[in-house]
Amino acid sequence: NKQYPDVPHHTMVLGPRYEGLLTDIFKNHKLTDDFSLYLHRPTATDPSVAPAGCDCFYVLAPVPHLDSGTDWAKEAESYKNAVCKRLEETLLPDLGQHVVTSHVMTPQHFHDDLLSYKGAAFGLEPLLLQSAWFRPHNRSEDIENLFMVGASTHPGAGMPGVLMSAKALETVIPVIHNQANA
Repeated sequence: NKQYPDVPHHTMVLGPRYEGLLTDIFKNHKLTDDFSLYLHRPTATDPSVAPAGCDCFYVLAPVPHLDSGTDWAKEAESYKNAVCKRLEETLLPDLGQHVVTSHVMTPQHFHDDLLSYKGAAFGLEPLLLQSAWFRPHNRSEDIENLFMVGASTHPGAGMPGVLMSAKALETVIPVIHNQANA
């Protein structure tokens, strides 16, 4: 129930050790207590997404996938509070006392509700040999009539890539279907 007009639409809040943090999360599978955060404030460009006099935020805190053994049923609330505290210390003073509603999504949610492998929120690691044409193609090369869309398939990640992936299949599947029925 407060606005933070000085916060832009997209903000990176970098912690004290960026490279070491990524190593701990992605290689060592550790849930860390220092953060680098992505903060999205859509009300900066579209005030209609929150009630008058209020702001709306999305915070992304990189965490390890489910192989870390983190018990998200126990950790989610305290982790959310630690992230909130970090945001209060850096960009959003008194945030905690102005939150009207919040929703936390953890790797467990991504696994259980969205069927995401190991609870990963994102797809393939962005390596050169998993980019562009090297990404899995929309039509399986191994399983007949298996088609794939999404951020981990060709042409790539992000909403535009996912939509282009679906659009490509929209033209391919009817042709294949018609050939099979000819």
